[in-house]
Amino acid sequence: MTITSSPAAFKGATPVALERFGRLPRPDLTYTPEVAEATAPIYEKLKHIIPAIEWPALAPTIHAINLLKKQRNAVILAHNYMTPDIYHGVADIVGDSLQLAIEATRTDAQVIVQCGVHFMAETSKILSPEKTVLIPDMRAGCSLAESITGADVRALRERNPGVPIITYVNTSADVKAECDICCTSSNALEVVESFGVDRVFLIPDKYLAANVGNKTDVEVLVWDGACEVHERFTAKELRDYRKIEPDIKIIAHPECPPEVVAEADFAGSTAHMIDWVKTRKPEKVMMITECSMADNVASETPGVNYIRPCNLCPHMKRITLDKILDTLVEMKEEVVVDPVVAEKARVAVERMINLKKN
Repeated sequence: MTITSSPAAFKGATPVALERFGRLPRPDLTYTPEVAEATAPIYEKLKHIIPAIEWPALAPTIHAINLLKKQRNAVILAHNYMTPDIYHGVADIVGDSLQLAIEATRTDAQVIVQCGVHFMAETSKILSPEKTVLIPDMRAGCSLAESITGADVRALRERNPGVPIITYVNTSADVKAECDICCTSSNALEVVESFGVDRVFLIPDKYLAANVGNKTDVEVLVWDGACEVHERFTAKELRDYRKIEPDIKIIAHPECPPEVVAEADFAGSTAHMIDWVKTRKPEKVMMITECSMADNVASETPGVNYIRPCNLCPHMKRITLDKILDTLVEMKEEVVVDPVVAEKARVAVERMINLKKN
C-alpha cells in the first residue's frame, strides 16, 4: 500500500475546519422514546458494563453523535483503550493506532474524529492529508510519545552514524520524520531484522526494545521512554494474581517490562491480545494493558471471565462523549501537520506498510 502525497492539503498554518464546515445547532439531549428505541441495539452490547439506570443519561448524547457524524460526513476512529460508551456507542472503526489510520484512508468521509491521543491523530493526518482530522481534546497526549523529540533523533543519528533508527508508531510526526522506518508492537521484530545489520535503535519504548532484543541476535539499542500505564505492572503482581486464581491466563502488552512479559502466558499487540482471547476463549483471563480494553472485548467474548487489574491511561480518558459531541458541533481541535514533516514521516510509515506486504 502506497499513500500518495498531497502537500496542498496542508496549506494554512492554522486550523480552519470551523470556517470550512460551519457550526451546527447544539442538539436536544432529552431521553425520548425515539432515542430509547434508536439506541436499544447499542445498549445490548453495553448492558454488562453500564447499569440500566445510567443509560438514559448517555443514550441522548450517543444518539446525537451518530446523527451528527452523518451530517458532517465524518468517521469516528476509536482506539481499543476508549471507554465502552465510545467504543461500542459511536465508533465506526476500532483498533490499534496504525490500524485506525490505515482504515481511515479507505473511507469516503471528509472528516476524521480521532478518539485516541494526539500522535494517533497526527498519523491519521499523515496518511489522509486531504481529510480534516479532529481530536476531541488537544491535551490528550502520551508519556511515551513525549519522551523524545525530532531533535533527539537527529542527535542520536549524529552520535551513531550508519545505525538504522526505527521508531515505534507511538511517536509524534516530528520523530517519525527523522527515522528510517516505523514499527508496531506486532511487527517490531520483523522490522528490526529487515535491515540485515548487527545494531539498530528501536525508540522510544525501552521495554518494547528490550522485549524485541530478547528474541533476536541483533543488538537493539534503546531510548529511555516508557508508557506510564504499562510500566506500572510488576512481575510480583502477576504472581500474586496466580496464587489467587491458579487457572487464570495472563496476556500482556510488549510495552510492559520484560519480567512482566516473562510471567505472562502470551504477549502481543492490542489486536493480537484480542484475537488470542477470541480464539482461545479461556475461562478466566487477565489483560495486562489499559483496563478499558477488557471492558470492550468482554461483550464480544461471552463465557470468558475477565479479571481486571485497572491501570487507566489519563490521556485516553480525556476523550469523552461530551467532547466528541462538541467537536462535531463546533468543528474544533483540528490537527494539522507541517507539510515537510508530514512528507518525511509518511515515508517512514509507508516503508513499514510495504515491508509488511512483501
